Amino acid sequence: MSAHTPKILGFGHYAPSRTLTNADLEKMVDTSDDWITTRTGIKERHVAAPDEACSDLALPAARQALEQAGLTPDSLTHIFVATFTPDAYVPSAACVLQHKLGASQAMAMDLAAACSGFLYSLETARAFLAIHPEAKILVVGSEVITSRTNFTDRSTCVLFGDAAGAAVLGNQDNAIAALDDVLLGADGSLGDLLVVRGGGSGAPVALGESVDESFFVQMQGSEVFRHAVRSMASITNQVLARAGLSAKDIDLFIPHQANIRIIEALAKKLAFPIDKVYVNVNRFGNSSAASVPLALSEALQEGYIPEDATVLLASFGGGFTWGAALLKFGRGH
Repeated sequence: MSAHTPKILGFGHYAPSRTLTNADLEKMVDTSDDWITTRTGIKERHVAAPDEACSDLALPAARQALEQAGLTPDSLTHIFVATFTPDAYVPSAACVLQHKLGASQAMAMDLAAACSGFLYSLETARAFLAIHPEAKILVVGSEVITSRTNFTDRSTCVLFGDAAGAAVLGNQDNAIAALDDVLLGADGSLGDLLVVRGGGSGAPVALGESVDESFFVQMQGSEVFRHAVRSMASITNQVLARAGLSAKDIDLFIPHQANIRIIEALAKKLAFPIDKVYVNVNRFGNSSAASVPLALSEALQEGYIPEDATVLLASFGGGFTWGAALLKFGRGH
């Protein structure tokens, strides 16, 4: 690990205890376990309790990452929370999390890039570390997507779950991993294919008006699928090319856990054998900005990332946004 390469000092993740299985959904909407499993690979997803907000999921993930990093909350200088389901419009989820952690020395802000939010936040942290080499930055992807899920829409309600994933970044030696590269993309012309419009300034609600379908996730699934595979494949190949690497040099590929068909199509397009692709979408569903850090933290915890491994991340989300990142693991490099 180069002294000038940002390091990841600790990882953490959290999912609510309550699960919503396909059998549960069969009682709520016209669907079946076979239909959901065949099309998405999802068997269950975690659902936040009524009193669990975005910052509540972020908190245990952040504490776990800080513990692994050997740091206390008051040592943090920056907190970035990637989410499209914050506790409130104001204050930001990052400010709420800062207070709950007791990280009084840290500036705090939310980043909105939907499912690509964690990678967008990693790149933001990388930039801040270039300006402030002494910084210690907490990056969290946290979502309560079920708060924006229409459980009468069988095409979307089977997809999403709630979770959080976190990482602590700095320039310290003896880190867990080096963040070698991040590359991001976006195309706002395709934004209408995946939206949550209700309540925004472009679709305001007046006092006394009822909530309608626009307040929940709406998407054109087949079009999203096509652009997701194409965009993630393209940017992943660019990151590999910049590093002078190919698929055979990657020990583990962790793509956004949207659905198994996207993951399999992406792996095939990139020539990654499926046994080198980490998959947990069957247990968590699509947790948006939490998806990649949750999978990354869990993969490390469960021993899927060997020492000195090279790990590739990829994501795609509403906006559209997408990104890829290259991590090299191994302490003491």
